[in-house]
Amino acid sequence: FFALSGFLRVATGFDIGLSTKCVMIPKEMDMCHKIGYSEMRLPNLMGHTSMAEVILKSTTWQHLVHTDCHPHVRTFLCSLFAPICLDTFIHPCRSMCVAVRDSCAPALACHGHPWPDSLDCDRFPADEDMCLASLTKEYKYLHKVLPKPACQACPAVEEFFTHKRVLEVFCDNNFAVKVKLSKKRTVFGDQEYNIECQVEFITQGSLLPYETQNMIQRWLLINENCTQRMTPTHRPMVYLLVGNIEEGIILVNQVYRWQRRDSQLTLATQKWRYHKCL
Repeated sequence: FFALSGFLRVATGFDIGLSTKCVMIPKEMDMCHKIGYSEMRLPNLMGHTSMAEVILKSTTWQHLVHTDCHPHVRTFLCSLFAPICLDTFIHPCRSMCVAVRDSCAPALACHGHPWPDSLDCDRFPADEDMCLASLTKEYKYLHKVLPKPACQACPAVEEFFTHKRVLEVFCDNNFAVKVKLSKKRTVFGDQEYNIECQVEFITQGSLLPYETQNMIQRWLLINENCTQRMTPTHRPMVYLLVGNIEEGIILVNQVYRWQRRDSQLTLATQKWRYHKCL
């Protein structure tokens, strides 16, 4: 509960009544673990009456949570699917819904899904009521705002190139990341991607390696159609993603397949250290 206390607006809630019960948040709801409490109300704020229904409906949202499309996406969804066990139901505020929707709807649209009617922000209370509010402006000062990955058309995977051409591409972009991709099946039969990133050789500006890794992982999750194309089998594949950060948006412009016998990419990365761009 203490993890949520910073979000709460003080006012009056409404009584739950005797028809709900407290239950443990199930292990299948990964997105609602380590959020500051371990028990939830059932039925929940989505009207789900059985744990089987809660698990089934919430798992479709776990992918969106992994994209990290908004700092409060997990708090917002868990307050609905796994509401904290208090004497009153605590809804998310309308402002939190709007903030999450505006940031995360593009990620849903990238997968061909509109923002659902069940999460229409008008159904949530205004900020002067008791509800979970977005953290204030101080949050932005304490946390650096990182560039965001965008939904984009997939660059073609290039397999034939010279090291000179690769060096020209490096000069035209501001990051290059070597990525090892593999996929596995989840317990629900979906595809899940294991993404390992190594940050190498291109100027990163003010970005630190772990930030770049996190952003590339989010790009691969949002642009899942690109990731699927790069993982035709369950065998790990290695790629070089080259791109730009423009106006706070991450765009991947070139994708190279990195094969063991590929001396041109290795040569380009070795020569990059001493290369002078025109």
